[in-house]
Amino acid sequence: MKTILAVSAALHFSAASAVTSEIPTVLAHPIFGQPFACTEHWQGNVKELGDSLGTDCVIQQLVEDHGRTWMRSYKRDGSRNEDWYVWDKEVLSPCSCEVQKTGENPTPNRPGVLGKPPASYVELKRDDGVTFVLAHVAKLAVKPGDKVESGQVIARVGNNGYSRHPHIHMGAYKGNEPMQIHFDQVAMGRLFEK
Repeated sequence: MKTILAVSAALHFSAASAVTSEIPTVLAHPIFGQPFACTEHWQGNVKELGDSLGTDCVIQQLVEDHGRTWMRSYKRDGSRNEDWYVWDKEVLSPCSCEVQKTGENPTPNRPGVLGKPPASYVELKRDDGVTFVLAHVAKLAVKPGDKVESGQVIARVGNNGYSRHPHIHMGAYKGNEPMQIHFDQVAMGRLFEK
């Protein structure tokens, strides 16, 4: 009986720990006005706030190749920035928030060649304290102190800083705690139906 109680207590403690240690999440407006795919930074992959639990996103298009249709991120061999479907596309604000900081690196990288920091970026903060950082942007359309709405154009997509190809990196955090990003699929439906 003692063994059963000990196992039961251990299972209860384990389940309670899993619930209390869940990663905080944040709902974000889509950052592109067309279909895109993201790869995520897993926990422990990159530790800096804004990078930890972040996501790297690229626009994809359906491409026919030898009678089959595939989602692709670039045309030809992808060796030019212009080959990437995401290159120079509008970047939309993930939130209704205030622009906190911006930084620019005007030197574009060649696809396949890892560039050097810093990346161009926009830092946005919501009224509830959640901060979003979007990196590898170009042609900033906002400046610190600006108020922006969800879905508003804030920049274009670049390929600068610590990057191998055109994309947008986005991270989110509140205080010193990184947050996992979920994109608002209802907003996606409205954007992609246009």
